[in-house]
Amino acid sequence: MDDERLRLVILVGAAREGRFGLAAAEWLAARARLRQEFEVDVIDLATAWLPDLMTADPAVPRPSAVRDLSPWLAAADAFAVVTQEYRFGYPASLKNAIDWYDSEWHAKPVGFLCYGGASGGLCAVAQLRQVFAESHAVTVPEAVSFHDCQERWGPDGRFADTEACRADAVAMLDRLGWWARALRRARACEPYGHPNPMYGKE
Repeated sequence: MDDERLRLVILVGAAREGRFGLAAAEWLAARARLRQEFEVDVIDLATAWLPDLMTADPAVPRPSAVRDLSPWLAAADAFAVVTQEYRFGYPASLKNAIDWYDSEWHAKPVGFLCYGGASGGLCAVAQLRQVFAESHAVTVPEAVSFHDCQERWGPDGRFADTEACRADAVAMLDRLGWWARALRRARACEPYGHPNPMYGKE
């Protein structure tokens, strides 16, 4: 099983027009695709069309957009979440996407590529670590942070990275790969389940 490639889903969390996140996600995807261990999917929440209204009634079927995205998340061995920082937090579109799903996140590693102004999106990541812990995912400490993202475009209009950002991406992908392999083995030996049978039914 360890010889099988790992499926990495890069999730673009911000859905605003003119966002930096899509370019950053493609940058990360290009770097991940250089590695033989990963198969990479980029999922843009702006085109996933997930509804923002939920029901607490478990008898009501999930909307079609939610059902359509579920197999892509369930098949992932690891996630890299791309998030902007809005007022020291992360975008509502990302929280909405996390909350629509449950077992899709369980016992899988999550890394972060964040961006923003002076903080580089790290305040958003600090909050997301708590959210994903409650979703039974494992966040890795390594992250990629783009400070002052509006300055990340070269005079030729192309995305401009730095040696430090490239090194951070290598470190994060290394760690995601380690955890993805370890957790895939663990899930194969013993399926992951929540100890409280009422979890998610309230």
